[in-house]
Amino acid sequence: MFKEKVKSLLDKALEDNPLLFLIDFSIGGDNTIRVVLDGDEGINLQDCMDVSRAIEHNLDREEEDFSLEVTSAGATSPLELPRQFKKNIGRKLMVRTGEEELEGNLTHATEDSITLEWKAREPKPVGKGKVTVQKKRDIAFSDIHQAKVIIKF
Repeated sequence: MFKEKVKSLLDKALEDNPLLFLIDFSIGGDNTIRVVLDGDEGINLQDCMDVSRAIEHNLDREEEDFSLEVTSAGATSPLELPRQFKKNIGRKLMVRTGEEELEGNLTHATEDSITLEWKAREPKPVGKGKVTVQKKRDIAFSDIHQAKVIIKF
């Protein structure tokens, strides 16, 4: 009953700000509510505070003791949802599939797959030496085991 009430409050808070979306939601055995959010245009502290207040101010601590943690998906957190990939178009990703690990620029994302592009050095077709070629790969979400944004400083 408690979990359904919290989920309902969370859903209402996300309806009020359609740019935000849910990455993870859980309630531990000790009533620790954990909400991880992301946003199409990023997420800031105020967004987390708004969602936290929408949940906390509508629960009665006299009925149920709880702790609440509302956070954003970190910069180094794996990408999980198609919506996260769409907001990261143009950024460099590391994508691990069952067979390989690829690094490339995310150039396209749909509800079913992503497209990565990168440059690679390959042997010349004729003669000695190597030549730089542009590579492109479409990867289905079902094939992605892990994907992270590569942050360079």
